[in-house]
Amino acid sequence: MNGMLVYLLFMVPPMLLALWAQARVKSSFAMAHGVRAASGLSGAETAAMVLEASGVSGVRIEESHGFLSDHYDPRHRVVRLSPQVYHGRSVAAAGIAAHEVGHAIQHAQHYLPLKLRNGVVPLAGIGSNAGIMLIFVGMLLGGVAGAAAGMPFWIMIAGIGLFSTVVLFQLINLPVEFDASARARRLLVNAGLVAEGQQAAAMNRVLSAAAMTYVAATVGAIATLLYYVFVIMSAQNSSRN
Repeated sequence: MNGMLVYLLFMVPPMLLALWAQARVKSSFAMAHGVRAASGLSGAETAAMVLEASGVSGVRIEESHGFLSDHYDPRHRVVRLSPQVYHGRSVAAAGIAAHEVGHAIQHAQHYLPLKLRNGVVPLAGIGSNAGIMLIFVGMLLGGVAGAAAGMPFWIMIAGIGLFSTVVLFQLINLPVEFDASARARRLLVNAGLVAEGQQAAAMNRVLSAAAMTYVAATVGAIATLLYYVFVIMSAQNSSRN
């Protein structure tokens, strides 16, 4: 089978899924950004209130730069919110702020999947670059047709092993993100910061759309890994014929 065709078959579907997920996040956020939260609080104020209500202290809330650049930094215990969320008083801002605070709560409660994810981060950072580099080095040294024999083959196997840490990170990340969203929904509705009905539905659409970006990233990592496994297996079969 043509190499380019194989690559497209593996990689185009995840790319399309990622583009669709990003577009859904933007459209969901735009719609929910027009729905004011019942509390009338900004995202930063909502984050502070949820932290206090959860009994979590020592976590700073800062404004970050960039559209939807919201994240929790576990090393410095900082919730960083994008300008739209930090200052926004919509259900979208409240939902995203509470989601990031959910990670801070996970951290404070020693949530196991979060601890596992944080432990895998350094390995995944190395594996995402070094893994693919080793795979290509193996191809260059032995050629795709003959890379299954000798050192080039084992270099490629090492590359697969390193890149597998990226897939592991994405798989562990899914329950971490889903749990943070579930906490956000529960905390905001139970505290009356977001009213049930239209407000809660709009917030849920934003959080669900954001969750799909993590699913897309996981699918993309798995597809990339499977593609390179396919390349190595094809090389091995070619060398035997």
